[in-house]
Amino acid sequence: MCDFTWIIAGPQATRIFADLGAEVIKVENESYLDAVRGSAGLHNNFHRNKQGITANIHHPKGREVVERLIAKSDIVIENYSSGAFARMGFPYQRLKELREDIIYVSLSGFGHEGRDADYATWGPTAQGVSGMTAVSGLEDQPPAGWGYSYLDHTAGFYAAIGAMMALWHRRQTGEGQHLDMAQVETGMVLAGVPMLDFQVNGRHYERIGNGSRWPAVAPHGIYPTADEDRWIAIATETDEHWAVLCEVLERPELATEPRFASNEVRFQAREALDAALGRLTARFDADSLAAALSERGVPAGACQTIEDRMEHDPQLAARGFYPTAEHPELGMHRFEGLPMHFSRARWRIDRGAPVLGEDTRTVLRDLLGYDEREIAEMTAEAAI
Repeated sequence: MCDFTWIIAGPQATRIFADLGAEVIKVENESYLDAVRGSAGLHNNFHRNKQGITANIHHPKGREVVERLIAKSDIVIENYSSGAFARMGFPYQRLKELREDIIYVSLSGFGHEGRDADYATWGPTAQGVSGMTAVSGLEDQPPAGWGYSYLDHTAGFYAAIGAMMALWHRRQTGEGQHLDMAQVETGMVLAGVPMLDFQVNGRHYERIGNGSRWPAVAPHGIYPTADEDRWIAIATETDEHWAVLCEVLERPELATEPRFASNEVRFQAREALDAALGRLTARFDADSLAAALSERGVPAGACQTIEDRMEHDPQLAARGFYPTAEHPELGMHRFEGLPMHFSRARWRIDRGAPVLGEDTRTVLRDLLGYDEREIAEMTAEAAI
């Protein structure tokens, strides 16, 4: 896989392939570094298991290196703005000339077609255009959106799925293809429930914070605990859940109080309900309360911090979610894992992200067939 990706969305896709054993070679230019190289941990996480080379496509010999690498690649992937890769001299037609059955994945904000194709996006702006920001937030408050660029990751996941489907198609037919992905559209599909609700029932979605309107259940939210700035998420789907919750909170009589006796009346009185619950949950430890409720079948979970997840979560530790690997500058380093285990396959992390140009000489010599004299000449001429 020839990897021209940068920032988050594209690297998310290519690291999935690298973790699953694909040979992924990241191509960079020293004059236009990947912006996340300024954040060593982030770059190391998204480019682990990859090889890295530098090549100057504005130099004839550097362009030749890139073209020879493309000719040997099953997949070429980039997430520049629409048309940028073509302006560099690599439209899909040129890629096909280098390898007839090439799979080319382009991942831009709006895709390569349509009125907005030339517009650039970042995760938060794509989120806004996709409609996800408008439905996020508290009732009677302005849209809150998300505090993190989830669409960067979502787009990366879809790109990986699309590339694997293209590989399957090529295996069946021998045909390569261009996958034109739009980051904004990956947000559209996340809005499937409110879109379907409008199409079928004519209902407009309303912001409800952590509540649940369809289905209308209560309590359904985030509540304070005895720990400073720690919260617990609780969702009661049935009256039986509600009764158990009251019992665990040591207020069993609350379950039959007229204003809370059924889900219907609880939902109507959810503001008073949440206030009453908050006073009760504030007397308990978040982890202990979550465990007590979960053991009785009530969906609940402590709202974990980064430190909780990294250092104290026994479930993540049991599944080995944070494997370690060596990085030439950072030393032994922990990485986030893949959220799946295979019974007949494997994913693993063999190495951290390459330092800039770390594998240039190895790739040119062992994969592309250049000799040491040619590599030395290209280095002297700043072609690589």
